[in-house]
Amino acid sequence: METVLSGIRSTGNLHLGNYFGAIRNFVKMQHEHNCYFFIADYHSLTTHPTPGDLHRNVRQVLVEYLAAGIDPETATLYIQSDVPEVAELYLLLNMNAYKGELERCTSFKEKVRKQPDNVNAGLLTYPVLMAADIIIHRATKVPVGKDQEQHLEMARTFANRFNRMYKTDYFPSPYAFNFEQALIKIPGLDGSTKMGKSESEGNAIFLADDARVIRKKVMRATTDSGPEKPGEKMSQPVKNLFSLMKAVSSKETVDHFQEEFKNATIRYGDLKKQLAEDIISFTSPLREKILEIGADNEYLSKVAKMGAEKARESAGKTIRDVREIIGFRKF
Repeated sequence: METVLSGIRSTGNLHLGNYFGAIRNFVKMQHEHNCYFFIADYHSLTTHPTPGDLHRNVRQVLVEYLAAGIDPETATLYIQSDVPEVAELYLLLNMNAYKGELERCTSFKEKVRKQPDNVNAGLLTYPVLMAADIIIHRATKVPVGKDQEQHLEMARTFANRFNRMYKTDYFPSPYAFNFEQALIKIPGLDGSTKMGKSESEGNAIFLADDARVIRKKVMRATTDSGPEKPGEKMSQPVKNLFSLMKAVSSKETVDHFQEEFKNATIRYGDLKKQLAEDIISFTSPLREKILEIGADNEYLSKVAKMGAEKARESAGKTIRDVREIIGFRKF
């Protein structure tokens, strides 16, 4: 049974991109693999160094993981900062991570462009922390989206570099787990090709959004002026709406609106109204579970404690082995 690891940053609610990109598959794979799912609260500080309410954000992600179907008895579900061994391995890997390779990372260059006043050391070494998260459990498979593939490649680099430097084969090389299909990226409502918490306001549909909020967001989604004649090429914002519709609507509904677009008779207002109702139908059961689980503080405390214990058992063994390999000894 292979070890699989995945994490989500604790900067707020989970959204449909998270769900369709990975979480729905986590529910299936947790019974087939040795799975570790974690809430990356350390990672969130790279872009939000002074969070307004870090604990609330972590709690919300924990609730939504559980509501989506992650079973803490079957998989290991934990909070990153509850496992101090991660920080120690991060430190040790940083000793062999080079400034040039970190600066060449695509996501680092993008973040520098977006947040020029907050280019911190954690942002630069983000791939190292991600590598520590993965190899602390000696994971071999990691579910990632297209935007994280380079980070996974760097995790392999750091694992292989450790093995080479210390003449060992201790760390396996982690590879992308793509659920036997192409890696998925759900587009945003603002016309961008990615749905995410860090994008523009109104870009994402969150699992906890109520019907009123969903309708408001979808009706404000970016489109274009519409096709003027049959056979026109579809713009990216409109493609995004159809991608969302394919995820939550029936095939008949998708085919109907695609035919209307092809014939240049489509009314985007009608498409948005239908899409909003289909999203509401899809997310309502999840939202009900979110509200139910979120009201049970005792259960959440039990889940977090159990996850930390299970994760630290695995991580502790790795750190003991790594210390031995490097040469740390007690006198």
